[in-house]
Amino acid sequence: MSTTVTATRATASSTGALVRAGLVATVAASVATMAVAAGGHAAGISLDMSGAPIPVSGFGVLTAAFSLVGVIMAALMARFARRPRRTFVRTTVVLTVLSLVPDVIADAGPATKVLLILTHLVAAAIVIPALARRLAA
Repeated sequence: MSTTVTATRATASSTGALVRAGLVATVAASVATMAVAAGGHAAGISLDMSGAPIPVSGFGVLTAAFSLVGVIMAALMARFARRPRRTFVRTTVVLTVLSLVPDVIADAGPATKVLLILTHLVAAAIVIPALARRLAA
């Protein structure tokens, strides 16, 4: 019996597809988090943290910044990880959970904390699967 091992190295075309998917997911996640924040604010949830308001656009900007970090991570994992999809999903799930810690301990009301947590989860639910689908198992 013989075993065949196939290399899963990223090619220029697969990296381009990954980056394009990541950019689309980044825009979608940014719009979604701003919508969640605006909806929460419209429902009466304060966007104040430590006495300072968080602008709705701030949700989109930070979502875009960290989503782009995720795109870079995915591209690096596609190139260097033995199992890129599994490595990416595990890493990003851990990072998402860790990103909730500041929300939980923030100087904000309970409803604001829940809204902040929700925006993180919405962004992760959009970006992680979009990138993971384009990584080799």
